Amino acid sequence: MLDMLTDRCSTMCLLVNLALLYPRATLLFQLSMSLDVASHWLHLHSSVARGSESHKMIDQISGNPVLRIYYTSRPALFTLCAGNELFYCLPYLFNFSEGPLGGGGWMGSVGLFQMGLWITAPIALLKSPLVSSSSSQRREHVAALDAADRARKK
Repeated sequence: MLDMLTDRCSTMCLLVNLALLYPRATLLFQLSMSLDVASHWLHLHSSVARGSESHKMIDQISGNPVLRIYYTSRPALFTLCAGNELFYCLPYLFNFSEGPLGGGGWMGSVGLFQMGLWITAPIALLKSPLVSSSSSQRREHVAALDAADRARKK
């Protein structure tokens, strides 16, 4: 849990700085923060309430198959996590510099940071719905636990 908490906090700090640097995109950064924190909290809370040993344990039958690959394939996990974090780091760097320019050829005069944004944007866009789809299953589980808890208290 501590690992996930530190990841959420560091990403939120970066997103707050991005919102200050790019005020026109503030709402997008706020939505990203909300989705990130809420979905991870639901995922962790649901895992703990179910008695799972780890939040990375996904039910083989009823669990999200894409999420199962995400948590069982180190290359998939690394690519999505690193690409997502890099996507948020690059606009910060881009605010100060375009980065080294391509030396002609297929890159033309595009800066490295801009090129990185183009490459990592699809990864970040893929990770966001993945996290969100996990949340819908977790919401149902947490709602069922809450309803059972309320029924016991009556």
